[in-house]
Amino acid sequence: MRRKVANIILLIGLSALLAWAVYAGYRVQSLSAERTQVKEDYSLSNSVTFGVFSVDQWRDRISDVISDQIQGYQITPEQQAAIKRAVEKELHGLVSKTVAEINAPQKSLGGKLKKLAFNALVDSGQLQAQVRPFAETIVAKVSSPESQDRLKSIAGSKMKQLEKQIHDSTSAANYVVTQYVYKKYHVADPVSFNQRITQQLAQQKKQLIQWVCILLGTVAFALLLWLALHKLVHLQTMFFVFALLFAFILLAVGSLAPVIEVDARIQSLDLALLGEKVHFQNQVLFYQSKSIVGIVSTLVRQQKPDAMVAGILILLFVLLLPIIRLLAKGIHLLAPKNIAQHPVVRYVTFEMNKWDMADVMIVAMLMTYIGLNGILKSQLSDLNIHNSTLNVVTANGTSLQPGYFIFTGYVLFALLLSYILKSRRPDQSIK
Repeated sequence: MRRKVANIILLIGLSALLAWAVYAGYRVQSLSAERTQVKEDYSLSNSVTFGVFSVDQWRDRISDVISDQIQGYQITPEQQAAIKRAVEKELHGLVSKTVAEINAPQKSLGGKLKKLAFNALVDSGQLQAQVRPFAETIVAKVSSPESQDRLKSIAGSKMKQLEKQIHDSTSAANYVVTQYVYKKYHVADPVSFNQRITQQLAQQKKQLIQWVCILLGTVAFALLLWLALHKLVHLQTMFFVFALLFAFILLAVGSLAPVIEVDARIQSLDLALLGEKVHFQNQVLFYQSKSIVGIVSTLVRQQKPDAMVAGILILLFVLLLPIIRLLAKGIHLLAPKNIAQHPVVRYVTFEMNKWDMADVMIVAMLMTYIGLNGILKSQLSDLNIHNSTLNVVTANGTSLQPGYFIFTGYVLFALLLSYILKSRRPDQSIK
């Protein structure tokens, strides 16, 4: 009786652990999906298409710089002196040219009379002497606040005309995207949006780490409990069944959650222009997050035979075959002897491990991450520019995601189960 009660308590405990693992897996999957959606919204809103590569954005920023220069412009004393010298030079030249033309030999009677009257009434030396005070009057008039305001107004209107002539096709799309994400995240401007996203991503990352650790920790705790009770022969079948269920959970979550994330961006771009800076920040060059199921789906949907074949092979040998082998282990463990010892069941359970490519997928994803990370670092480093005119800082956010670590946990756990099942019968004690 006591033994039966202990077995029931153990069964309830293992069921509770299994339910907790299911919930942890659900949280990992849901949080990963939410985080991917947030980063996609962020990448869309901060895409280089709507930023550095947008004519409208450059037009607006350069227009702001020029408008500030126009509104802040004042004629300095040095400029007034230069204008005065230029006006005097032009006026002296104009007087000299006029006098020379009048004093030139005249053939007509009217011309001779004009020449005689001019020389009688006008002293060219006195006329030249009037150039300087006249130039001073012109400079004073041009430099007056009213004249400068009129000049600024004329320059501003010409600038606005030029702005209307410079545009691209991203304005409408940028407006739609901006309104969508601002409404979705309850913000009203880019600064608030970026702050909200940064906080949300940091919180989601922290929660993801916690739930991944809880999931893997729950499986590890169940395994340690099995190891602690390995001498109780009558409990080994139950432990093995629960172990298979834990393996299913790890496989499902590891296949559906993102395994790798590629994030390349221009962190900041500052261009010195007319004493001011044209600034762009967090310009996303490329973002993509994929799970194993997502990789298969992407490959299969492509209209290229080689990609489709690769997707089908991954689906078969990385996803379907591990599921079949787990089911075969369960059948071999629980089915009647004539079914459990059937050649097909035994072959799938013990011999098909050479076709199971889940472990190969782990290595392949790791090598893909290392390769992509290296390529992006090399390419982005070429974009880092630091001089007196232009300053560009890039960022590489490529990283392995929770799905990779959970799928790795499944592979190690499945190898352990295969070893246990192959080395001894399930009804034997684990020594």
